[in-house]
Amino acid sequence: MLLTVDVGNTNTVLGLFDGERLFESYRIKTDPRVTADELALMFRGLLSDHPSPDGVSVCSTVPAVLDQLTRMFQRYFADVPTIVVGPGVRTGVPILTDNPREVGPDRIVNTLAAHTLYGGPAVVVDFGTSTNFDVVSAKGEFLGGALAPGIEISVDALAARAARLFKVELVQPRSVIGKNTGESLQSGLLYGFAGQVDGLVRRIVDELGEPAVVLATGGLSHLMFRVCETLDHHEPDLTLIGLRLVFERNC
Repeated sequence: MLLTVDVGNTNTVLGLFDGERLFESYRIKTDPRVTADELALMFRGLLSDHPSPDGVSVCSTVPAVLDQLTRMFQRYFADVPTIVVGPGVRTGVPILTDNPREVGPDRIVNTLAAHTLYGGPAVVVDFGTSTNFDVVSAKGEFLGGALAPGIEISVDALAARAARLFKVELVQPRSVIGKNTGESLQSGLLYGFAGQVDGLVRRIVDELGEPAVVLATGGLSHLMFRVCETLDHHEPDLTLIGLRLVFERNC
């Protein structure tokens, strides 16, 4: 059994693979102050109903959590081969940017998974704390992309800075023309972000100069996939699949 761990700024996702099959996943809150022992307690609780993993593949955008996660695996899973995506790890993804070390490991992992599943060119739209647009060439190269504030960040900022506005549940409203403040906020957030996504994707594809497959992934991808016009496929577990592929390339 392979354990994959995707540490994001808001949530950490664990995936369990039997060969190529993802048979279980868990989502927990990312806490930058968490200790290695606290992580071990959570992991052991979640994995208690499953066999011990015989391999671990990790990527993280939160350095403090990655440090404690590495300590945890060294202490509690010392005999398990562990791959942490970063410099020196074979991904098979050429990074064609000005400074490859700036690129988050999750974006490289997503590039690998997208090209393996669908070929290229491709655009991965990852709906997380930020909304990432990752552009993949026909050869599987990471060409760059775009970064925008995530939906939940915008909700929090709007509620904090506008005295008469409030946080709303992120669900699709009855219509684009809201009939009350809550529906108006939902409409502006969902359809506004959909317009942003569709506009950026169309500009990216125009710049590529050839058709591209567009994938949606991330925590809110299930919601945005229904309201965006340019998204072709919904792959909520794309990063976990990429982590499995990285592990296979290195072990």
